[in-house]
Amino acid sequence: TISMASRLFVLSTCVIIFMAATNTCVEASVQFKVGGSFGWHEPAGTNNTDQLYIQWAERNRFQVGDALVFEYQNDSVLSVEKFDYMNCDASNPITAFDNGKSTFNLDRPGNFYFISGTDDHCKNGQKLLVDVMHPHTVLKSPPPISLPPEGFPPMAPPPSDDQSLEASSASVLLTFMFMSLFVTSVSVMLLAF
Repeated sequence: TISMASRLFVLSTCVIIFMAATNTCVEASVQFKVGGSFGWHEPAGTNNTDQLYIQWAERNRFQVGDALVFEYQNDSVLSVEKFDYMNCDASNPITAFDNGKSTFNLDRPGNFYFISGTDDHCKNGQKLLVDVMHPHTVLKSPPPISLPPEGFPPMAPPPSDDQSLEASSASVLLTFMFMSLFVTSVSVMLLAF
């Protein structure tokens, strides 16, 4: 007969193998303090005033689920449409914050536009464009290195992105099904004793 400790050991080992085989990892969301140590305020008197928030956004990678934290005094932050961002028009915001510390959740891929609600601050560079990446970006395969010399049969064309995605999805599904079958089999064997 198998002892209870042995059964728990086998079951624990199966769970660990299952998790490793299916690559179950969860990415944590990140909170970004807008502007870093500079924060959210009119960048007058700094070098490259119109570039401050552009450069800050370019140094960071934003994903769905991340959040922007705006810290400011005697100011506000408005989420606006692209046209209003380009023209520094604060008259029709999507959302408006003026509490001194505002958090904006990035809940979809694509562009988000922010401006200051204080007169002329936007025109002086206090505006932010954030490009949020899709949570599951598929990288393209690299191009072939070179063509074979003459006399060799031609190479098969590289798979299209759709084929690569389908193959990857099928592989994950098969791995999941195999591991589920394995864990179920081991569990049944343990319960039979």
